[in-house]
Amino acid sequence: MTISSTPDGVTVKPRHLRFDVKAELRTLWHGNDAFRTAFFNALSLQFPDGEQQFINAVRLYRDEITDPKLKSEIKGFIGQEALHSREHKDYNEALKSRGYDIDALDQRFQKHMAWVGRLTPSRQLAGTCGAEHYTAVLANAILRHPEWMEGATPTMKQLWRWHAIEETEHKSVAFDVYRACVGSESLRRIVFLFVTWNFFKYTFLNTCSLLRTDGKLWSVRTWLGGLNFLWGKPGVLRKCLPEFLAYFRRDFHPWQQDNRSLLEANLRELEA
Repeated sequence: MTISSTPDGVTVKPRHLRFDVKAELRTLWHGNDAFRTAFFNALSLQFPDGEQQFINAVRLYRDEITDPKLKSEIKGFIGQEALHSREHKDYNEALKSRGYDIDALDQRFQKHMAWVGRLTPSRQLAGTCGAEHYTAVLANAILRHPEWMEGATPTMKQLWRWHAIEETEHKSVAFDVYRACVGSESLRRIVFLFVTWNFFKYTFLNTCSLLRTDGKLWSVRTWLGGLNFLWGKPGVLRKCLPEFLAYFRRDFHPWQQDNRSLLEANLRELEA
C-alpha cells in the first residue's frame, strides 16, 4: 500500500544552488529595515542545526519504510535539508561581518538541539513534523505574498524563495514517515506545543540579540515597525496563525494546504 501522500506533479529533489550573500549581509538587506532584517536573520540562525536534526529524526525510521515512492522522497528530503543547512551555515557565518556574536548564539541553540537529540525516536520525529509545519506555513506565505520581501536585495530574495519552494515540496515527507511508523495523534499534538514554544522563543531571543548589536534593541520605533510587520500590516504571523493552528486538528495533513499552483509559478520564476 502506498503511504506517500505527496501529490502528483510535486517532486522532492535537491537543487544544487549556491548563493553568495556575503556583501548583502553586511547591510540591513531587507529594505534597510533593522527589524525585518533581524527577524529573517534570526530564523536563519536556527536552520543549520535544526535541519540536521530533521535529517537525523527521519533517518531513525528510514529502514522501516517499504513504499518506494516515500523511500525516494526521504532521500530527496535529506538532500534538500542538507543543502539548506549548508547555505544557511554560510549565511550565518557571513553575519559575523556586522559584529554579531554568532558563535554564542549558535552555542545557545546547539545546547537545545543536543537535548532534542537525546529524546526518544518517536518524540524526535514528532518534533520534526511540528517544526516542518512551521517552515511549510511560512514558506507558503513567502511564496504567496512576494510583497513581504519587497525591498530585499535580489540574492536574498532568491535564497529565501528557493528555500520556501523546497520546504513546500517536502512538507509531508516527515509527516508520512511519522504516520506510518509512530501514528500517535496525541503525541503529535503535545509535542507541537513544545515545538511552538521553542520556535518562538529562539526566534525572539535571536532577534533581540541581533538588534542589540545594531543598537536598536530599545528603539520604540523599531519595535513598533516590527510588531506592525508581524501582526498588523502586512501581518506575517497574523496571516499565518490559522494555518499554524490547523496542526491541532485530528484530521490534519500538510497537503490540506494545496498550494501546487503557487509552487509551480514560483518554480518557473526561480528557474528563469
